[in-house]
Formats: sequence, structure tokens, C-alpha cells
Amino acid sequence: MYHIIFISLKLLIERKRQTLVSILGVSIGVAAFIVMASLMNGFQKYFIEQAIDLNAHITLKVKPENNPDEIVKLFFGKDVIAQVYGSKPKEEKDKITNYKEILEKYSKDPNILGVAPHLVSQSIVRYGTVEIAGNLIGIDPVLERKASVIDKFIVYKKLDTILSDRNGVILGKLLAKDLGINEIGKKVIITTPNGNRQVFKVVDFFESGITNLDQTRVYINLRTAQSILERPNEVNEIIFKIKDVNMAERLAKKIHNETGYYTESWQYAYKNFLKLFKIQNYITYMIVFAILVVSAFGIFNIIMMTVMEKKKDIAILKAVGYQENDIIKIFVYQGLIVGFSGYVIGSILGYGIQEWLSSLKIDVEGLVRAKGFILDRSMVYYLYGFFFSIIFSVLASFYPSYKASKLNPVDIFRSG
Repeated sequence: MYHIIFISLKLLIERKRQTLVSILGVSIGVAAFIVMASLMNGFQKYFIEQAIDLNAHITLKVKPENNPDEIVKLFFGKDVIAQVYGSKPKEEKDKITNYKEILEKYSKDPNILGVAPHLVSQSIVRYGTVEIAGNLIGIDPVLERKASVIDKFIVYKKLDTILSDRNGVILGKLLAKDLGINEIGKKVIITTPNGNRQVFKVVDFFESGITNLDQTRVYINLRTAQSILERPNEVNEIIFKIKDVNMAERLAKKIHNETGYYTESWQYAYKNFLKLFKIQNYITYMIVFAILVVSAFGIFNIIMMTVMEKKKDIAILKAVGYQENDIIKIFVYQGLIVGFSGYVIGSILGYGIQEWLSSLKIDVEGLVRAKGFILDRSMVYYLYGFFFSIIFSVLASFYPSYKASKLNPVDIFRSG
């Protein structure tokens, strides 16, 4: 075994430049995979964690039904081909009629950690001469804590203030910034779709890191929301927090079947983003695959050239008793040495790039907000990098080693 490894190293050292280029190719591929996977999955995990924390695991609400062909089919039968233009939506309130029974029932479910009612509406928030549209949400702070982790995103931790002060409001941090509000205690005017206006005092800010939410969220007391919207004792949304977030789809269907209301899991709410993340992962793996394929061709080239140049040496080895398997091992070990060396250097390089990226303090503003790159430091990427580098190296070296093992010493000696 040792003599085979010695010969493999000897052949690699004789072609130093080509060997270093091959090792560098594998290193770049491994480092690229570690860094890109860390960046992509870091962002994705951060976004999903924020989405799960910020939005309900399951949301129950009234889904408006607007089927203009239904009235035509009702009078003329289902076989009629018709198209309705300019249909008027049904004039129905989006309210959950039996919400108290739903709260009571599912608060006892062992799979559900918390249930909370919401009264959601559009609104206009005014401060001075500045007016901005916001998403008004009436909440019960006590129940809200059980059904979400809202306290995690309240800047000054004064959620209970809207319980004692019915005219208190919590504004999204970016919404407040756009209004020109930088501190609590300021007065704003909120106008609802039914024309009512009321003065509220800003008691805290909501900062999640998700730009769209921080620009629109407006939290007030549920009773106050019912009063200003003229909807006494009404809610139009119920949120659920469950023990296992991966069960959200199944539990959402169960709740829908039991209540008859439209239910939506967090996976369905963010299905477009989850599909986008899958595409990002495919692109990442394709790029890394291309880099590793190029490096594999480098390994193939160096071993193939070695075989062509060392035919006499191979013939001598076979003449002194080396078997075909031994010849195959000599050249496959070359591939393994190049692959392993490339993996070690690539891992060190990838780790160094991760450290450098994590040290950069830049404001990332977009779908999410962060003070730098969001990295996932999982050791799994290093294991995958090792697997990819070894597999590609062995595959690249196998054909040349097989060709070398089939050389006939007699033919080589006769050819001079």
C-alpha cells in the first residue's frame, strides 16, 4: 500500500505546475460551494424564521366569494355557456360570527400553543401634513402573546400600554420614520375606511427586519379598533400558533373542515418566496457543479498525460509483478490526493471568506433589513464539499487509470 502511495506522489510531484492548477480548481469549487450555500441558506433561514415569527402559523379568515357565473347557472342550468361582465361583488362583511367558540375550542388543542383574534382594516395615518396608508390591526395583547412572538419585535417592550391606554398605537418603525416620528409620545390621526378619525398616541415601535411589514403595520387595542370601525364585538381574522410549524398545512386543512372558514398556513402564504428559494438553490448548485466539472477535467488531463508519458514506467511496473488493480490504484490515488488537497485548501479558503463577509458592516435594505451578510455556518456544507471533491476527483481519474492498467508491457518494449 505504501509503495503505491509513494509512486502516486512521485508522479504528481514530477508535474508540479499541472498538479497545483488541478488542486486550485478543486479548492475554488469547494470554497465557492461553502460560501454560496452559506449565503443563500443563511438568508433563506433568516427570512423563514422571521416569517414564521411575524405571521401566524395558521390564519383563519373569511374568504370573499365572487362567482358571477353562479346566478346564470342557477336560472338557466349548468349547460349554459355564458360570460358575465361588470358583476358587482356581494355586500358582505368579512366577519367571523362564532369567533369566541373557535377561540375556546382550539385553545384546548394540545397541538396549538395559542389562538388570538384580529380585526384587520386599511387605514390612513397622518402626522402633521404627512399621510401614509397603513394596515390597521386590532389585537388583544394578552392573547396575542400566546399566538405570536410579537414582544420580540416591539422596540421598547410596551405592548401592554395599548391594553391600559385604549388610544395608544404601535407603529411600524419604517412607517414612523416616513411620517417623521423618531420618538414615542407623538400624536397621530388615524382615518378608517368608514370615515371615522381618531387621535392616537404613539407608545412604541414595531421593528421586524421585514421591510414591507415595518412600512405598514399599525397595532391598536382590539376594542378600540371595533369602536372606530363601527364593528362592535366583531373580528375578521384568527391566528394560531402551533407546536410543530411543519404541521401547519395539515392542521390548516383540519381547522377548515371543522369550522368552514378559509384557513391559510404560513407555507401557503409564502409559497412564492419558497419557490424562489428553490430556484436560488438550483442556480447555486449548478454554478458549483460547473466549477467542479472544470476542475475534474483538469485532474483528468494531468493523469491522462502522465499515463501517456509514463508508458515505459508502467510497463516496467507490470513486468516486475504489479497487477492491473495496483496500476489502477496508483492513478486513482493521484485523483484522491488532488481532491483531498483541494478540499482542505478550499475549506480553509471558504472559512476565511465567511469570516471576512461576517465582518463587513453594511446596511442591507430590501426584502429584509440587516446590518451585514446573513450567514449559515453549518458544518454540513463542509461535509458536502468533501463528498463532491472526492467523488469528482475519483471519477476524473478512473478512466486514465483503467487505460493505464490495460497497457501491454510486451508491446511497449517492442516499440522501443
